[in-house]
Amino acid sequence: MSERFDFYKCNLCGTIIQVFHRGDGELVCCGKPMEYLQPHKQEEEKQEKHVPVKINNKIQVGSELHPMTEEHHIEFIEIISEDKKELSVKFLDNNDIPQMNLNSFEPKHAIEYCNLHGLWENKDL
Repeated sequence: MSERFDFYKCNLCGTIIQVFHRGDGELVCCGKPMEYLQPHKQEEEKQEKHVPVKINNKIQVGSELHPMTEEHHIEFIEIISEDKKELSVKFLDNNDIPQMNLNSFEPKHAIEYCNLHGLWENKDL
């Protein structure tokens, strides 16, 4: 069963999807079930720079910025409002700074996706 805002990945072609309307069916890509992406949490981080943090009027990846190279980079940052009625996503290139300005709403939850280390979240901004 998929839930609103869950992420799934195809382990064959690499497609990543996000659920907006929950359902009971199985998500399939390339003829195989998609893998549910369980977000990593802050307590798992240790020395990694993956947890999204709020600094002033921005969300950034890591209290020290995550490196952005062709081999290792953040693909997107997403913020979700406390009532889960608003969502905003910023897609990044490997030469961008892994930050997102806060403009339209105050987020409660932030998620980011690292091409090497997967999905990371902070539910307590």
